[in-house]
Amino acid sequence: MFTRRQLLQSTSSGFGYLAFAALAQEQAARASSEAATNPLSPKKPHFPAKAKRVIFLCMDGAPSHVDTFDYKPKLTADDGKAAPARRGVFGGGKLMGSPFKFEKHGDSGMWISELFPELAKHADKLCMLNGMHTDLPNHPQAFLQMHCGIFQSPRPSFGAWVLYGLGTENANLPGFITLSPPQNNGGPVNYGASFLPAMYQGTKIGRGGFGPGGGGSQQVSNLKNPKLTLNAQREQLDFVQSLNQNALEEVGTNPEIEGLISSYELAFRMQGELPKLLDTSNETAATLKMYGIEGGGGGRPMGPGGFGPMGGGRGGFGQQCLLARRLIEAGVRFVEITMPGWDHHRNLKDALTNSCSAIDKPIAGLLADLKQKDMLKDTLVIWGGEFGRTPSGQGDGRDHNAKGYTMWMAGGGVKGGYTHGKTDDYGFEAVEGKTHVHDWHATVLHLLGFDHEKLVYKHAGREMRLTDTKGNVVKEIVA
Repeated sequence: MFTRRQLLQSTSSGFGYLAFAALAQEQAARASSEAATNPLSPKKPHFPAKAKRVIFLCMDGAPSHVDTFDYKPKLTADDGKAAPARRGVFGGGKLMGSPFKFEKHGDSGMWISELFPELAKHADKLCMLNGMHTDLPNHPQAFLQMHCGIFQSPRPSFGAWVLYGLGTENANLPGFITLSPPQNNGGPVNYGASFLPAMYQGTKIGRGGFGPGGGGSQQVSNLKNPKLTLNAQREQLDFVQSLNQNALEEVGTNPEIEGLISSYELAFRMQGELPKLLDTSNETAATLKMYGIEGGGGGRPMGPGGFGPMGGGRGGFGQQCLLARRLIEAGVRFVEITMPGWDHHRNLKDALTNSCSAIDKPIAGLLADLKQKDMLKDTLVIWGGEFGRTPSGQGDGRDHNAKGYTMWMAGGGVKGGYTHGKTDDYGFEAVEGKTHVHDWHATVLHLLGFDHEKLVYKHAGREMRLTDTKGNVVKEIVA
């Protein structure tokens, strides 16, 4: 039995709740409509994320783990002895001890070779994965698997999956950018979207590489239209887009046309924002020096027209690392930098020294810069190649080895100064903390807030995912 006062109180509250429910429904509908009209709008992950963005430093050609981050004193002691027979591992012959010295670094006592004197200063930021392994010791297959999960058929790339899951934080820039994109081992497939809508594919900047074997003038194609003003371009684009929209309405759902419409709009908006990011003239001399761009790096600051003449070596890679920081700072979700030239079958000592010298200071500068900007805590930096090299020699080089190798990560929710997994005494094969590429993918997605089994896209009658039907999160490395 209600009194009149109780009735009025409850009724008035009910009116308030009713209004609140209506407003909430309207807001939800508006958000849903925005997501439907703009699939690149920011999205919430499955659970609270430790990382918001990724910088992937891809070493194309497979660095030697036993000469960089996987210290093997027994290999050095048994230098010249016959290599033990191992199934599925290339390169018999004799064991070849590393020609480089290893030392412990940081409070963690992490083993790092003399090839990385600058990076070694950041040992306590690194999470070393010494138990990596993949399926095949062939570049095309392993490189594709590292990027797309499998190599048997075209699949969306790692970056495309991340962009599909998270959306972008800046509507005026691509959410996924590949700097100096890979030319071989599948080329564009490694940053493509496959069956995902085309808007999730990577946008490439730079053609032909910046490191050893690359160089030259690297420009962003058609960034400016010298013949039309922005207003005239807008009118022209509106007309073209109306034709595209008519075609889409006639044929119904068509990913190619939808991707074209989105890419045209994004390209128009990029003209206003991307030149500012490419122009590093406002960076301090100290920052440029930190990345190895000035003072013996072989490059110069980038101008407003895009990449200037950069040459090879440290300066070129340093410019890419600096640009990666500027891009993620502006809201780009996934930036990949491809560094070619790591397939050291011959002349290992000199070739590996040159490769490491080109990246050591720039990567150390990137980690330091992210840290001082308070961005490393939610930016996941990844370093590695498609597999490792054999502890046995191939002349004065090393052959391919998919059974055991090293990758490392820093920031973005991983344990710093931590080494996970190990290979056998010579470095042939992962024996503890074994981490397959599927596990690596699952773990990175986990750090970004995703259950890798639920980040799916329906294609060809089944729900597809980056990790295919496998993969386990390596929880031991999560901070």
